[in-house]
Formats: sequence, structure tokens, C-alpha cells
Amino acid sequence: MKKLIAVITVAAAALVLGGCSQVGAAATVGSVKITEATVQKSIETALAERKKVDTTGMQLETGAAFNRNQLRFHLIATLLGAVVGDLKITVTKAEIDTRRAEILTQLGGGANLPKALVGAGIASPDFDKYLELILFSEKLAKAEVAAGVAEADTGTAIQKLVVDKAKKIKVTVNPKYGKWDPATGDVLPLDAASPAASPAATSTP
Repeated sequence: MKKLIAVITVAAAALVLGGCSQVGAAATVGSVKITEATVQKSIETALAERKKVDTTGMQLETGAAFNRNQLRFHLIATLLGAVVGDLKITVTKAEIDTRRAEILTQLGGGANLPKALVGAGIASPDFDKYLELILFSEKLAKAEVAAGVAEADTGTAIQKLVVDKAKKIKVTVNPKYGKWDPATGDVLPLDAASPAASPAATSTP
């Protein structure tokens, strides 16, 4: 699961966000609207699933930081989907199923998946989408290497692709989830001056 989190974190740094005025929209990516209901479902499901496993020793995000990361996931999924769509890169259900089986084997069986997802902050209904993001990222990395990019630089190359796409199609975010910091390329709390600032607790799980 560490690899999964690392891939999503790299992509998260590439988001370009502004203000969002559409009623009921947590964010918009071009013509695609990510509803607050969609984000709230991820938030509520992930929090409910925490209560079903032993979280002793886990460092779990809470409040606005947790909510922001749930929104960030849906934004990344939409943006990266737009990038791979331009490049005609696809991921099949069979590939997702194979990757899921590999992860279950690594975890020692499906019974250990709920706890792993809780530790990674992933709502179970979103798991397949996370796997799709990983596979898209891996295929993009291979395409970049084939185009002459050094393997060590593929993360930066993918980030640039996502940033460029976001600028072209316009991405907006509802201020209730935070603000875009152009200096760091991340979504920050509205009252934060830097990534090191403490998240504003707009909600408490």
C-alpha cells in the first residue's frame, strides 16, 4: 500500500485549483463536475470503515485535511483520466482485477484489506479507481521512458502532464475544501501560509 500512496501523492502535487462557484460542486475539471455528494460519500464511508478495524498505531488524518485528501483523489482521477485519454492509454478491468489480486496476496489475503485501506485513507468503493490510477501512472511512465525521459524523471514528467492539462481545461475547487497554492502546487487550508501550516479543522470525523 505504500507504493499506492506514493503514486497518488505524486499526482496530488500536480493539481491546479481555483475558486468554485457552482452549487453542489466540490470541484470542476473542465466540463466534469465532481459533486459534493460524491466526495462526502468517500468521506463518510472511509470514516465508517475506521470503526470496523483496529486502528491502534495508525496515524490517521482527521478533519479538513482528511476531507481535502478525499477531494484530491477524485480530482486526480479526473485529471489523470483526461491526460491518458489524450494519449490513448487505457486500463482494462482485467488489469485492475490482476493488480487487486496481487495486492491481496501481498497483504496475506482479503481479510487484511479493510485494515490496509483504512491505513491508506481509502474508502473501499474507491479502491478500484485507485488501482486504475496506479496502472495509468505506470503506463504513462513507460511511455515517457520510451520517449526518452530518464526513468528517474518520470514522476516529474507525469506531474507536468497533469499540470498542463489542468491549465488547458481549467480546474476549480470549492473554497470549503481549501485553496490552491501556486508556489507549492498543492491544495492548502484557506488560512495556511505554507504546507507546514496546521490544517484548519472545518470538520471533525
